[in-house]
Amino acid sequence: MSSSSGGQQGPAARQAAMAEQVLADGSATAAELAERFGVSLMTIHRDLDELERQGIVRKFRGGVTAQPSGVFESNVQYRLKTMRAEKAAVAEHALRMVEPGMAILLDDSTSTLEIARRLRTGEVTPLTVVTNFLEAINLLADQRGIHLMALGGDYDPLHSSFLGVSCVEAVEQLRVDVCFASTSAVHGGYAYHQEQHIVSVKRAMLDAAARNVLLIDHTKLGRVALHRVVPLSRFDTVLVDDGASAEALRDLDEHKVRYEVCATKGSDDRAGAT
Repeated sequence: MSSSSGGQQGPAARQAAMAEQVLADGSATAAELAERFGVSLMTIHRDLDELERQGIVRKFRGGVTAQPSGVFESNVQYRLKTMRAEKAAVAEHALRMVEPGMAILLDDSTSTLEIARRLRTGEVTPLTVVTNFLEAINLLADQRGIHLMALGGDYDPLHSSFLGVSCVEAVEQLRVDVCFASTSAVHGGYAYHQEQHIVSVKRAMLDAAARNVLLIDHTKLGRVALHRVVPLSRFDTVLVDDGASAEALRDLDEHKVRYEVCATKGSDDRAGAT
């Protein structure tokens, strides 16, 4: 369906609308976008070049995608929309490990963001929460009974989080009871992620905790990404939703990974990212 006003939109407004559509659908062809926005293919490709430069999408021949690959981490706005029921299931399970008086660390994954959402009920207080994820910081900033510690660093809009050397150094000064983290891929006894600067922060977070818990949706099992993060033996528990196949769980068993399967209340048809 073509847009009668698409050609009259300014580039910034058109690109924002285009990004919203691709993030919602997961992918689109350039021809589809040209028809939808009523502009030429040349204009669409210029717009997509800009969206790719911003880290929102990846271009491929004839189109664009917001979905992750082995070397590309999806934009946080796409990740917020995917595998919501599965992330909710593992977060509910993880919350049982949190007790009043604890200090917990949440990484910049949308899986652990579901823990932050549940902490807003105020049922587990007092609590100290440490995070580098702006989405979680915004959720918990005004929550009574929670002492929020925001980790600084270089702001990365693709991940909506603070990263870099200063973030790693800030984490190294802390000692928490539990670190809840997620990652992009799990295979052969290792956790993987696409981006090196994310890996360094996650490793520091795991080193700073007495216990480590990995939250993953089942689409991450049997996948690899560019960088190894840590062996799965670094986690005291791996939480995965009940969409995991028997073969994927067998791989965890073969590597002697301690895991728990979490029941979902619904399903989502899109593949997840961290």
